[in-house]
Amino acid sequence: MGRKHITFEELILMEQGDIVVINKPVGMASLEDKGALHVQALARQYHPEVRLCHRLDKLTSGCLVLAKSAEAYREISLQFQHRTIHKHYLALVAGVHHHQNTVVDLPLLVTTNKKVFVSKSDGKKAKTIVNTEKNYRRHTLLRCEPVTGRMHQIRIHLSSLKTPIVGDSLYGGSDLMLSSIKRKYKPSGRKEEQALNHGFLLHAASIQLALPGEESLTTVEAPLPKNFSVVLRQLEKHDQ
Repeated sequence: MGRKHITFEELILMEQGDIVVINKPVGMASLEDKGALHVQALARQYHPEVRLCHRLDKLTSGCLVLAKSAEAYREISLQFQHRTIHKHYLALVAGVHHHQNTVVDLPLLVTTNKKVFVSKSDGKKAKTIVNTEKNYRRHTLLRCEPVTGRMHQIRIHLSSLKTPIVGDSLYGGSDLMLSSIKRKYKPSGRKEEQALNHGFLLHAASIQLALPGEESLTTVEAPLPKNFSVVLRQLEKHDQ
């Protein structure tokens, strides 16, 4: 998952004025995490006033925006509120699926114990646009654009399409084993086979926003984490 020794500087994708965009590692929580190192704590070592403008799930990697001043935080918060910030995620799911601007519009309810459910009566509006990025023989790489930003939104919306994310056991996803895609797989007699994915495969691949004082939009892209790229390489090799 994450490395023990990591600096905030090596996570930075873009820093301009009071805005910083980082590539959040897999396995690092955005905020407090029972004594473990989290993004907010790491960021405060870099700049004492920095604040997260939004969050990513612990096992979700990719673009995360932070602000180094209260004014910059307010500007970015307004863009999120007005939905002028555009985010694109990559998700790997089992099965072959063909989506072209498929819209999932299902309201979500977050309970007091942080569980999330679809609730048409009590939930808050949640909308995601789904497109197929690439088909493999038994898997599909999806590109997801969340129009709203609810907790676990993409994970639940993909599960509602009967395409849960690889490794996302909370919402019906299964781990990816090399033996399931490699035709002449030979198991090692020394140890039990381990999943290729090491967590669920959801990555915030890009974010588009207006930097404070600028009218034009800036796009920042985050490279895939190692666990995601390793899986895709294996699919390219064995699941075509």
